[in-house]
Amino acid sequence: MITQQQKPPVIWLNVAVFSVTFLVALIGVPLYAYYYGFDWIQITMLLVAFSFCGMSITAGYHRLWSHKTYQANAVLRFIFAIGGAFALQNSILHWSSDHRIHHRHVDNNDKDPYSAKKGFFYSHIGWMLRAYQASRYHDYENCRDLQKDNIVMWQHKYYLPLAIITNFGIPLAFGLIHGDVWGALLLVGFLRLVLSHHTTFFINSLAHIWGSQPYTDRNTARDNGFLALLTFGEGYHNYHHIFENDYRNGICWWQFDPTKWLIKLCSWIGWTKNLKVTPADRIEKTKAKMQFTRIQAHLSSMPNNMARMSQLEGEYNALIAKISDYYQAKKRLLELEKQKLADSYDNFEFVQQYKSMKERLELQRREWKGLIQQYAL
Repeated sequence: MITQQQKPPVIWLNVAVFSVTFLVALIGVPLYAYYYGFDWIQITMLLVAFSFCGMSITAGYHRLWSHKTYQANAVLRFIFAIGGAFALQNSILHWSSDHRIHHRHVDNNDKDPYSAKKGFFYSHIGWMLRAYQASRYHDYENCRDLQKDNIVMWQHKYYLPLAIITNFGIPLAFGLIHGDVWGALLLVGFLRLVLSHHTTFFINSLAHIWGSQPYTDRNTARDNGFLALLTFGEGYHNYHHIFENDYRNGICWWQFDPTKWLIKLCSWIGWTKNLKVTPADRIEKTKAKMQFTRIQAHLSSMPNNMARMSQLEGEYNALIAKISDYYQAKKRLLELEKQKLADSYDNFEFVQQYKSMKERLELQRREWKGLIQQYAL
């Protein structure tokens, strides 16, 4: 058992910031709303500021700088750098260094800065209240690439004044323009900051204990659509931890991932480029393997399971083979379409084969889905 003397020293500045902002948001905002009220302009500004902070973290700190899933021009990088300071979550360099360590050593209590295996409170906020792993606080060897980015280094050097200017200056300026300084400071200053902090922190805590694991169970990361609503698409965390170089987290059209939409939109106007995407066949195979592993483990505990195990393995192997054949043919077809050769007579037979492969894969998918439902745990 660790005694009080053995615990790392408390970081009192962090304790004060988290405590004061939370108490003001919890007590001050409702009291002000009761006695004076907030209008729709103030509420809109709260949402705009919250979104600016959130997207600067998700699209900037996380997917751009930590994982290099795409490239952005200087204008967008500058906007994200300002928004990151406004979010008050440390500099790009420090945040990215921590996050890269987290991915490299996920769930390792000795190395993961916010290991979920040390409990909800620790992974959510506790890891920032004491000087845990203090030796890495100024070690940015894992971010040597980011140290070549002038905007990253500028923000790192001037992070404290930028954080002060944005967190007080933006709410104050809005309050003076709108005519309600105290309301702006409470709503756009304190409440926005608390919401920004804790929704982001949910990815380190809740997204590692609540949700599904369709792609891997080798770490604690979960997919959770509800958390995606609170975190601008970051809730599909199980996918992210196995395909961390993908600029998307929500890969389906119906999954809420405004960070993905922003990055894609910016690519249309030339602000982003080289968006990295995981091949569809790799995603489908990974998901099928996870299903196969789970059902195999389930069947292994059942009596007289040899026939079922044989059927499962046969269907799985058939699915993987058909996925490989189809996506290989699809890749070739796309190349032919680029060369405007897909409609030529010489390639007619191949196009028919491609359509046949697609039909066989769809049939195999239905058979696999039926098997999954039959042995659903």
